[in-house]
Amino acid sequence: MRSNRQDAAATESVARGYLIIPVTLFVVSPEPGDPGVSLLPGCREEAGLTLVWWHHMKESHWKVPQEPPDDPRAEYCRSTGSSESAACRALAETSLLICLRFSFSPDANAVSSGSTKSAAADMEAPLPGPFLLLVLLAVGWGSGALAAWATFPGSCELVQSTVDCTGRWLSSVPGNLRGDTEELLLDDNTIQVLGNASLLMYQQLRRLSLTKNRLELIQPGTFLRSQGLHVLSLADNILFTNYSLTAAALSALPALRTLDLAGNRLTEDMVSVLIWNLSSLESLSVARNIIMRLDSSVFANLTQLLELNLEKNYIFEIDQAFEGLQRLQRLNIAYNYLPCILEFGLTQLRVLNVSNNVIEWFLALESDDLFELEVLDLSHNRLLFFPVLPRQSKLHTLLLKDNEMSFYQRLPNGTSLANVTVQFLLVDGNSTNITTVSLWDEICHSNLSSLRLLDMSQNQVWYLPEGFLAQMPSLTHLKLNQNCLETFHLSEGDPLAMLTELDLSQNQLAELGAEVGAGGVLPNLQLFNLSTNRLRVLPPEVFTYTRKIATVDLSRNRVDLCPQPAVAGEVESPPCVDIRGIETLTHLSLAGCGLRGLGGHPFQGTSLMYLDLSDNHQALSGDLEWLQDLALTLRVLSLRNTSLSSTAVDFSAFNSLVRLDLSGNSLTVFPTSLSILELRSLDLRDNCLPALLMDIARTPLAKSLQEVYLSRNPYNCCTLGWWDALQRLEGLRIPDGREVTCSYASRTLSPRALPEPVLRSCRWQTADLALLYLVLALPTCLTLLVAFAVVFLMLKQKLLKMVKSRCGASNPY
Repeated sequence: MRSNRQDAAATESVARGYLIIPVTLFVVSPEPGDPGVSLLPGCREEAGLTLVWWHHMKESHWKVPQEPPDDPRAEYCRSTGSSESAACRALAETSLLICLRFSFSPDANAVSSGSTKSAAADMEAPLPGPFLLLVLLAVGWGSGALAAWATFPGSCELVQSTVDCTGRWLSSVPGNLRGDTEELLLDDNTIQVLGNASLLMYQQLRRLSLTKNRLELIQPGTFLRSQGLHVLSLADNILFTNYSLTAAALSALPALRTLDLAGNRLTEDMVSVLIWNLSSLESLSVARNIIMRLDSSVFANLTQLLELNLEKNYIFEIDQAFEGLQRLQRLNIAYNYLPCILEFGLTQLRVLNVSNNVIEWFLALESDDLFELEVLDLSHNRLLFFPVLPRQSKLHTLLLKDNEMSFYQRLPNGTSLANVTVQFLLVDGNSTNITTVSLWDEICHSNLSSLRLLDMSQNQVWYLPEGFLAQMPSLTHLKLNQNCLETFHLSEGDPLAMLTELDLSQNQLAELGAEVGAGGVLPNLQLFNLSTNRLRVLPPEVFTYTRKIATVDLSRNRVDLCPQPAVAGEVESPPCVDIRGIETLTHLSLAGCGLRGLGGHPFQGTSLMYLDLSDNHQALSGDLEWLQDLALTLRVLSLRNTSLSSTAVDFSAFNSLVRLDLSGNSLTVFPTSLSILELRSLDLRDNCLPALLMDIARTPLAKSLQEVYLSRNPYNCCTLGWWDALQRLEGLRIPDGREVTCSYASRTLSPRALPEPVLRSCRWQTADLALLYLVLALPTCLTLLVAFAVVFLMLKQKLLKMVKSRCGASNPY
């Protein structure tokens, strides 16, 4: 329950303000000089009541301005690009604006004499009935937008000690929230200034967020009563305008641990001033500013700093900026313009992210000290050589993706650069230092025994030096995709026993060498990606000892599956890949491998759940008998673009299928065997189907189907009963429904809106032929019957006489 003092303050603010009602209510300040003013220009102050009516009420007897007033909230929506937010949408739909001014005139003598009479006493007088009615009507009309636009404190959400006032169009900090608030969220508002009295009521505040406001000034006394503030977020404001005064306010926070100054257009000098007295900081973000150069003076006093975020600035030079940060553990300098990193010596650092720079060299300090470094991200740079890493470190993740890196011990023309060295010339003032580095020896001296993830994808590596992987006995993930590798050799002696993922896709591999012994190679491998290479065969028994292999991708190679039929005149069968008997294999991709006439039992002894055979034009020349070994386990099957025809399709045995792709084939009839399956996803695009089953809505397929793709088929506009049935199925999505068309008399139409003449013509074409013949024959039959009756009536007397004369005797009766 609030104190009387708080109630009086709140009541006084209402007594001296306006209620602006653009379909809902707003409490604002009437003084134009007040930083919190949001009075609309169309509302003119008059004695008693000012009314402004918008858009739809032009004939009202109330005062109507010549043009609708320029709403500053609408300008905010336009300038910030927030037109899609709920509040901005509500403003765009507003058709009513009422500005009410409550005129309460305290006794002038009482005020001048220093009387403590509060405005609450003056407000005890009831409002005139019509005024209250107008307010109630406005609130009722705007009930749909009330949640989006209400800005009085009561509209903030309260959860325990956290108050959430995000997106309430506040121009100042609410003054009558709970005094024991510990976390206050004021993000996405229009606050420009934090005054000395803005936070006086909240002495227990621990976390304050003002992200995405228009904050340009924090007055020096703002935090004098908030000494316990631990977390402060000021991101995405314009603090560069008054950064010196804001710095004075921040210096009054002795317990501040986390500060976010991202997106405030700050230079390095401004940052230095803002954080000069914040020695308690543990986490600092100055991302998305305009910092260009860092030296030792910027972060000099941040002796407790653990995490520093400098990403997305314009940093091109760092001169001993982090030497005094002895506790720094996480450093992010991604998305800057650093050309190189030399003499890296931050031994206490655990995570370093320098991705998305223009780094060509990374050289660690020549030292036997133990580096705490665990994660190093050098991806998306211009590295020419493998980085020279610390000799002793705890590195377990090394990311080198998307560089220009290669090895130069030997070149493609057969020459060797094993003894070549590089000299780095370091100029610092008047002193010059020359560092000589061997391109390969330094890497050999690095201790990579703890490395678990190595990503060297998207580089120019065409071979791996001898013994390169021998330094990484703990490696579990190796990514070498999108390089220039021509060979890759696996042997039982390689220290890759822990490897679970090996990605060699998108290289130029023509040979995969392996020396398979009693112990096998890659015993813990689970994912093996060899797609998009030049392989024709894999080493025999390469998967014999891979006890955990689950996913193999051989797509876009020129391989065939064993067994292969014997070719007449040849003693040996063509080369093939044998996956039979691999019990752990669940995912196999053979897309675009040029498979020919699969037969026998290529998947015998496997438990495949996912099989991709797409883009193999000759793979399904016969029936699907060779797939029967997977009938009980297969759940996802892709037969896209395999020249599949309706005559060779029978899926009735695959009861476990949940996803089936038959797109890009030559189906002319919907396979009836699909109707008994319980598929969730079915793709029938790019076929020759004129229609689906007419009773498809009554099949088990319709009950389980969740999505179906149907476009690019020559459907008949007069046989769309199946389409209407699918439209009525609940829970069924047709993602390409707008692309589905049908044909009628050389016209292409949309089945969603067929013209009425087409519908009438289709009714005639699809009518029952027996009924049609009956209708056509009925007039002829009636005509003949009438003609017979006329002839009979005309010849009735003659016929009777003829009958009597032939009988020859008169009737006694």
